[in-house]
Amino acid sequence: MSVRAGPAQSRGDASVWPHRLAVVLACATFPLLFVGGLVTSKGAGLAVPDWPTTFGYNMFLYPWSKMVGNVFYEHSHRLVASAVGLLTIALTVAFWLRERRHWLRWLGIAALLLVILQGVIGGLRVVLLENTLAIFHAAFAQAFFALTVSLAIFTSAKWSVEPQDKSIADGGRLGRLCVVTTGLIYVQAIFGAVLRHTGERVDAHLFFAALVALHVVLVLVRIMKFHGDLPKLTRPACFLGALLLLQLMLGIGSYFGKFISMLGVPMGTLVLLTTTHLIMGALMLATSLMLTLRAYRLSTTSKAAIGHKVLTEQFSG
Repeated sequence: MSVRAGPAQSRGDASVWPHRLAVVLACATFPLLFVGGLVTSKGAGLAVPDWPTTFGYNMFLYPWSKMVGNVFYEHSHRLVASAVGLLTIALTVAFWLRERRHWLRWLGIAALLLVILQGVIGGLRVVLLENTLAIFHAAFAQAFFALTVSLAIFTSAKWSVEPQDKSIADGGRLGRLCVVTTGLIYVQAIFGAVLRHTGERVDAHLFFAALVALHVVLVLVRIMKFHGDLPKLTRPACFLGALLLLQLMLGIGSYFGKFISMLGVPMGTLVLLTTTHLIMGALMLATSLMLTLRAYRLSTTSKAAIGHKVLTEQFSG
């Protein structure tokens, strides 16, 4: 009987670069969301009237001296998006060269297709002047960020071996609660995009905000009550709760600043409030997704399956 190295050891240095690239991609996507939010908040989405060129120039050769006013925000958004696209290509190639898990390779392909779709939708939004495309662009941006966070988690060294923390018997139930919470956060973000681009459906945005708040509290209470000794769950749960409080304050400030003119909130302050509100929503989505994955990862059933797989790979004739 021969003994094989475990997944982490057998992959050796080959597992390092996919994870590093996945982390860099997730970190690069976050400021892209912020820049995209600035473009919408400042009404700069159509400051550059053509695509894929910029005032007839090759996008990458457009003179820096001409990047003034709203053109600066819109063109910067295009450049940062291009960098994210290149990182996604690099990550996909790294997956196919270094990653042994076939499902993860195809998830990398999905990320590449999604970022291409994002670029096309963003460009068509400029050409066709269609608000619906802007809403889809915003919704897919949140989904892409969540996917990059997932890739960073899946490629981490700890995800390749059996979890060392104790099993949790209610991992499936907690996971389902987190799934619902993550879904509600995403739907609330979509209605936020509708509100930002059309000024409509503030009722739906507020309704789902209330549902998100309720479910985040339920997740936090359940984790602190039954799994208070598991930092892998308590830390992101507390972080999610803190993000919720900050998000509610930002949302209230954005609402009063935008819809109650007598307050006279300066435009710069309103832009900062609404844009920060957007990216805090993205952080909530990513944190809730992380909690979901960890809950299922630590569940009794999941750990048994992982343990069986590791033993099978380690001991074979």
